Amino acid sequence: MTVVEIAKLVGGDFRGKAEREIRSVSALETAGPSDLAFAADSRAIEQASRSSAGCILVPTGSAVPGHTTVGVENPKLALIRAADRLLRRLRPAPGTHATAVVAADALLAADASVGPGVVIERGVRVGPRSQLGAGVFLGEGAQVGSDCVLHPGVKLYAGARIGNRVILHAGVVVGSDGFGYVFSDGRHQKFPQIGGVIVEDDVEVGCNTTIDRGSLGTTVIGEGTKIDNLVQIAHNVTIGKHCIIAAQTGISGSVNVGDYAVIGGQVGIGDHVEIESGARIGSKGGILPGKIVRRGPVIWGIPGRPLEVFKRQYAHLSRLPELASRVSAIERRLKERE
Repeated sequence: MTVVEIAKLVGGDFRGKAEREIRSVSALETAGPSDLAFAADSRAIEQASRSSAGCILVPTGSAVPGHTTVGVENPKLALIRAADRLLRRLRPAPGTHATAVVAADALLAADASVGPGVVIERGVRVGPRSQLGAGVFLGEGAQVGSDCVLHPGVKLYAGARIGNRVILHAGVVVGSDGFGYVFSDGRHQKFPQIGGVIVEDDVEVGCNTTIDRGSLGTTVIGEGTKIDNLVQIAHNVTIGKHCIIAAQTGISGSVNVGDYAVIGGQVGIGDHVEIESGARIGSKGGILPGKIVRRGPVIWGIPGRPLEVFKRQYAHLSRLPELASRVSAIERRLKERE
């Protein structure tokens, strides 16, 4: 694309060489004369002055002397739109690899792609243009919508339902049994894990994340939600629409997460917690069972509390050694007087 074509695509104003051809995208520090890069703030714009990028997306009204730029309201978002046009990814050829094992009654769209070593059991449905990477397993009755990408080693247990345009990265497991037991007669008795699991449209799930099926109900991942690597989502959890859940987070059973919630890395959430729409939990936060996390200030710490409260309490904790020394000095003086 030319610079002027990119400007038209992203709704921006260009400065510099309008007909320069751009072929790819890159970071400022590695971009070359045929690459598009972005600079979202004043610090990045200063760095951009030393970049070799052929075109730089900058905030409206900004300039990088000696460089071709396109001014837009949100440079990072504009880069996404431009990259979608510039980086046309090659799709695997439709068809089923010779080493795949496919049940006779499975229904696969004619333009779906089934890679080597894939196993597809009875009653499975795979929608148009979906891609199944090497070693994918689809259990009995599983459903995959259209334009999905299941990377190598993804496992869908029986009955799991995946919507449209879903991306599941390598090692994702959807529909495994929840961790539910009742202690009786000196042993743990397994509670039935016979519910369902639904992953709605436009969800992306990172590598080695696990999503358990409901015990008697259904686990639901809402439309547009993005889940990072190594996340555990337990049985009967409901995740709302367009949530963000970062790596190594663990969500216990029967938790409800509202729309647009943001959950940082390594957060631990106890069972039967209610997280309101738009709530935010910072990294390493711990939410005790049965609590309600309100929309408002960022929640931080263990147990979770508003960030400003956490910072004040942490400041007091950091002064404990000094306080201990003062108390010891007072005790010594009292003993000396005795």
